Amino acid sequence: MPDAAIETVIGFDYGTSWIGIAVGQTLTAQARPLSAIKSFKRSPNWEAISLLLSEWKPQKLIVGLPTSDYSETKYMTDKASRFSRQLHGRFHIDTQLIDERLTTREAYTIAIASRKRKSKSEIDSLSAVLITETWLREYQRQLGEA
Repeated sequence: MPDAAIETVIGFDYGTSWIGIAVGQTLTAQARPLSAIKSFKRSPNWEAISLLLSEWKPQKLIVGLPTSDYSETKYMTDKASRFSRQLHGRFHIDTQLIDERLTTREAYTIAIASRKRKSKSEIDSLSAVLITETWLREYQRQLGEA
């Protein structure tokens, strides 16, 4: 059963160069993109993430988990899982993984349809919105079943 006290969630689309970020609300089950964070030497910028979490004070963190049969995706699956564990260990905020299958492709499709040029970091944050909203819809569904 979901915890009805959750209000704000931060979603992450983990990448070794950029980490896309979105903030969502359980009341509306909607998310919006925040600025992506550039990684340093293929490692998360923990200081920037800390500032972001201090500003938004989320009750839950959501990390997209790439899943596929391809070996490259397996590498990123392991990296995203590790990032999720590190988030929880550093910030002591409940962190969940959610299947992000095809969110980056969907983000590119949305960007093309908008006819407005988007940078890689904007695409990553749009992917984070899709990841976050997927979790929010599941959360709302579980609340309805409770």
